[in-house]
Amino acid sequence: MKLKGKSAIITGGSLGIGKVTALLFANEGADVLITGRTESTLVEAVEEGKDTSGRIEYFLSDVSKEQDCKGTVERAIELFGKIDILFNNAGVLPLGSTHETSIEDWDKVFAINVRGTFLMSKFSIPHMIEQGGGTIVNNSSILGIKAIPGAAAYNSTKGAVSQLTRSMALEYGANGIRVNSICPGTTVTPMVEAFLENSPPELDAYLKGLQPITGHLGRYATPEEIAHAVLFLCDSENVAYMTGAELSVDGGWIAN
Repeated sequence: MKLKGKSAIITGGSLGIGKVTALLFANEGADVLITGRTESTLVEAVEEGKDTSGRIEYFLSDVSKEQDCKGTVERAIELFGKIDILFNNAGVLPLGSTHETSIEDWDKVFAINVRGTFLMSKFSIPHMIEQGGGTIVNNSSILGIKAIPGAAAYNSTKGAVSQLTRSMALEYGANGIRVNSICPGTTVTPMVEAFLENSPPELDAYLKGLQPITGHLGRYATPEEIAHAVLFLCDSENVAYMTGAELSVDGGWIAN
């Protein structure tokens, strides 16, 4: 068990990549606190994790709210006594080109995708410093490196997350804290499925064409494939020299 004795916080942990990562971490022996805004899906995720080697608890939280993030960290310390891993996974994916994006949508996506990553890190890092180290993984996106049309706000937030990742890696390396980002390609999650349902049919073929592997195989990434990449980044014994990196799990999109 790669994470035996470790504790983790995973935001957006009740669905998609977050839930699958929580279950994987718990199977690897970790104690995991998942957060989200919908209690029913959080409860379902905890129920799914009952037979794992670790344990999964939940905390109802909106990462865009300062007190919710502070409360999440306090709850993790109360439950586990420490925070070894923070996976900033929560995110939203609005549609719209720049001039079509409402100010409300722009502010909302930045509040969740960027402010949420900042707040959870801000409140977790002091505990990691005190305990002598920790690991933070931020869920950026291949769209933090490249852009697609029709998702101006999302592209912008993921670029910001990638830069925040680099900043934190430089700031806290001397404290034993590694900070990396995972950059998934198109992954089959409820958020992406909703995005595709509300998009022109040709977008599906366009996205698959950007990813040589998935284009050839006719599929997108699974949440399990992304979760195992996150686990890799959290393996402090074997990747201790890796920080400030962007790990692309994108079916070859970045090479295209």
